[in-house]
Amino acid sequence: MLLRDLVETSRRVTATASRLAKTAHLAELLRRADPAEARAAVAFLSGDLLQGRIGIGHATVHAARPEAAETPALTVAEVDAVFDRLRAIRGAGSKAARAELLDALLHRATADEQDFLRRLLLGELRQGALEGVMVDAVAEAARVPASDVRRAVMAAGDVTEVAHAALAEGSAGLARFRLELFRPLQPMLAQTAEDPQDALARLGRAAFEQKLDGARVQVHRSGDRVRVFSRRLNEVTESVPEVVEAALALPAHDLVLDGEAIALRADGSPEPFQVTMRRFGRRTDVAALRRTLPLSTFFFDCLHRDGADLIDHPAEERAAALEALLPETMRVPRLVTADAAEAERFLEATLRRGHEGVIAKALEAPYETGRRGGAWLKIKRAHTLDLVVLAAEWGSGRRSGWLSNLHLGARDPATGGFVMLGKTFKGMTDAMLRWQTERFLELETGREGHVVFVAPEVVVEVAFDGLQESPVYPGGLALRFARVKGYRPDKRAPDADTILTVRALFAGQREPG
Repeated sequence: MLLRDLVETSRRVTATASRLAKTAHLAELLRRADPAEARAAVAFLSGDLLQGRIGIGHATVHAARPEAAETPALTVAEVDAVFDRLRAIRGAGSKAARAELLDALLHRATADEQDFLRRLLLGELRQGALEGVMVDAVAEAARVPASDVRRAVMAAGDVTEVAHAALAEGSAGLARFRLELFRPLQPMLAQTAEDPQDALARLGRAAFEQKLDGARVQVHRSGDRVRVFSRRLNEVTESVPEVVEAALALPAHDLVLDGEAIALRADGSPEPFQVTMRRFGRRTDVAALRRTLPLSTFFFDCLHRDGADLIDHPAEERAAALEALLPETMRVPRLVTADAAEAERFLEATLRRGHEGVIAKALEAPYETGRRGGAWLKIKRAHTLDLVVLAAEWGSGRRSGWLSNLHLGARDPATGGFVMLGKTFKGMTDAMLRWQTERFLELETGREGHVVFVAPEVVVEVAFDGLQESPVYPGGLALRFARVKGYRPDKRAPDADTILTVRALFAGQREPG
């Protein structure tokens, strides 16, 4: 397949807001793709590389300005092969070698292809080919049910691998994908509800669970072997021996559990999220840090036990399996009710203990990996959103020399881009200012006066007092009195709250009573 065809499809997908039209454009291209290049095509159209990080930064990409080819000749497979070579370059002179190889690749590309490749390498493709749309497109191209593709992606954790199997083998290829021990699943995510009454109106009788402000962990066990994965599916086993020990103490051979690891004070109240996160990513002096900052482990879902996959079972059945397996001290406190007043009392008690709120869960819902569906609803007393930093402004006075004022954006699922909601410089410690200045300069994509634009990769939790209509920002809404609660290194930009969530919050605050 010529890269030109993929670039043209990307242009068409970007130009339409219709999910059906996006799906049709993507499916038409995938039908023409050789199964061997389907993985790369799906990755490129999703704005990703199969290789992950390949050692090419913003400066290298911006410096590569070769003359463009007049006739399209590059294939998707050739581009993917160059990315393999770029990733493999190591040692002295590697930066120059990568720059030379990138220059040679761009020299073979037309002007449109050069633009696409630069944006792909910088993570700046905004074409709306999100995973949900891509799943539908793969299903349509392979002529298989979308539910089968979605189930396979859930098990594989990788839509590119599933696309290759579906296009090459159809339903038989998809049947190979099952929940596999030690291959982490994308975690199920939550939307936002205004209060318990709102949650019950949407879910009916529901389970309310304490929302701990800890670190999400997914634990896989088979016999004496345990591996622990973070929310972003990175393995963190060596950093959290307490979680490993907790899993080994359970009366089972094979397990997959979803839960939270959290640092608690002597009185049982939670440490701030940033304090808990000090335990993650550490591979040295773990024992010493454990003595001063021990972790407690609480689980809220059981996805597999001793050969039985439970992800498709109703939440109520999974909760029963968890209750039969774990002592109460290892389970997230939970209340099942249809009474809004009872749920409100549970929320207030949770907040008094220092936790950030509750999660309301539909009792009949399966575990929908990677989806922010309506079956889980988070309820917090103070308004908070997980937003993406789009730019930062140089500070003045005491903050001179530091990037301070953050430009904040919500994810737009229709376009794959971000909708700016406002700015804030409040809530930042000196340590935070130092860290974000260094990090944002690494992610810099351009400047305009005192504003440094950055690749949209960093997620920050922002507290605010409300939303107001605003003609200044493209979404028509702005945050009131926004302040930073803390960065969320456990989340990626696709995990950020959407503009749809923000609009729902605004609609809720305008309703009387």
